[in-house]
Amino acid sequence: MFNFMRRRPRAFASKLALSVVALSTALASPVLAAGKTITAVMHSDLRIIDPIFTTAYITRDHGYMVYDTLVAPDSSFKIQPQMADWKISDDKLTYTFTLRDGLKWHDGAPVTAEDCVASLKRWAAVDGMGQKLMDFTASIEATDAKTITLKLKEPYGLVLDSIGKPSSRVAFMMPKRLAETPADKQIPEQIGSGPFKFVQSEFQPGVKAVYVKNTDYVPRKEPASWTSGGKVAKVDRVEWITMPDSQTAVNALQSGDIDFMENLPYDMLPVLEPNKEITIEVLNKFGFQTLGRMNFLHPPFDNVKVRRAAFLAMNQKDVLDALIGNAKYQKICGAFFICDTPLATEVGAETLVKGNGMAEAKKALAESGYDGTPIVIMAPGDVTTLKAQPIVAAQLLREAGFKVDLQATDWQTVVSRRASQKPPKEGGWNMFFTNWVAADVSNPIANLSIGGQGKKGGWFGWAEDAKIEQLKDAFVRAPSLDEQKKIAADIQKEAYEQVIYIPLGQYLGPSGWRKSLKGVLDGPATPVFWNVDKSE
Repeated sequence: MFNFMRRRPRAFASKLALSVVALSTALASPVLAAGKTITAVMHSDLRIIDPIFTTAYITRDHGYMVYDTLVAPDSSFKIQPQMADWKISDDKLTYTFTLRDGLKWHDGAPVTAEDCVASLKRWAAVDGMGQKLMDFTASIEATDAKTITLKLKEPYGLVLDSIGKPSSRVAFMMPKRLAETPADKQIPEQIGSGPFKFVQSEFQPGVKAVYVKNTDYVPRKEPASWTSGGKVAKVDRVEWITMPDSQTAVNALQSGDIDFMENLPYDMLPVLEPNKEITIEVLNKFGFQTLGRMNFLHPPFDNVKVRRAAFLAMNQKDVLDALIGNAKYQKICGAFFICDTPLATEVGAETLVKGNGMAEAKKALAESGYDGTPIVIMAPGDVTTLKAQPIVAAQLLREAGFKVDLQATDWQTVVSRRASQKPPKEGGWNMFFTNWVAADVSNPIANLSIGGQGKKGGWFGWAEDAKIEQLKDAFVRAPSLDEQKKIAADIQKEAYEQVIYIPLGQYLGPSGWRKSLKGVLDGPATPVFWNVDKSE
């Protein structure tokens, strides 16, 4: 249960009149929508549409609209067949996946095992769990049109969990011709086999993304559960509308001009809660971890002593109070692998959770050799859950003695710019902030940002730490949960000492939708729009 000090929400007067210009631009469509249409305001606008190219959640959400997966978890955390079922050999070294009947790409071509092998290889080149799976894989090949055979070098218990992971990056299947695109380049078109088709002709980055029902999709017969089961498209069209101003979006939700809003502003909840036409619910019950990530390639954060000084200056309470400010939805937590889980530990997190490290930060910075190089922090202003972190961090870093260049931008620019390895003076960066769903950071293999692979295969920031990589190998070979707990604690200790990243607390995010929507699913990778119906 999340329980923290409350802050008094700021006064909010609901506007009765909507911004005609903003809404008419966003809601206009060149073609009148036939049948039922869901209009949604997501947490960010969509610009990058290749779900393997980036870990951004808006691109993951787009991926679930267009693509499908071989296997997927249900609400009991059990991996279930999705596009394929499987058999495991007695020696645990061979996994044989068989594609189910009726699978077709959006262009009408049949889904083949060769398509899926190419898709798995592209995904595994950049995903943390995929990379570790490939370390244990001897071969993966299409043995006939419907059969994928994966052979291991030694038994590996995370095969299905890796291929079925629900969040970034997801092992989405795509045609071979697209999957053969290098993972550091974006695919040229959006052809999946999922329940919706992407309408390229109506895509306006920063304005609108449109999806229509895939009438050729054959859903599974099982009930929908998380990202598994029958993905039944019950509406004809879904439109994602960009509304950077949260008050305008809330007004649109209240008036019925939109049907769904992914991120409700916390300080506007008192206005929305009495509205009997709106459902308010936390869809991801496991919540999010918010964090700060430094760039290890360039000064000053290429120096661990400077990173430590910055870490000591941070405290979770200031960040969470500014970000959430509601005791019901926030939690101070120093565990890299999420509080209240088997791998949770507070090792190394004392100053972060107690907020008593500023004096030590000033001393550490003075002794670090820091030369006054400005810290370039990217500060997106268009996403409710990413506005506060850079502002609070900049203030704390300045107090510790850092010079800070806080650069206002939008989230999709951050998503693009954080991939640049150039120096800050040439368009690079020193620090950015992001959020992970709990499923993405709940263990050392899933947690992409805990890696130490450096420039080759590492996550943005490119931390290099051979010790962490060795400990991760030991973790996957550990014979018991007790041994895994010990190794996870060792990884956390090393991650804090080297400041691989800075966990800044956990939070829950409420979504809101009109009562006319029925069947909205919960889960660790939400929202999804199959199973959702709309009454007139």
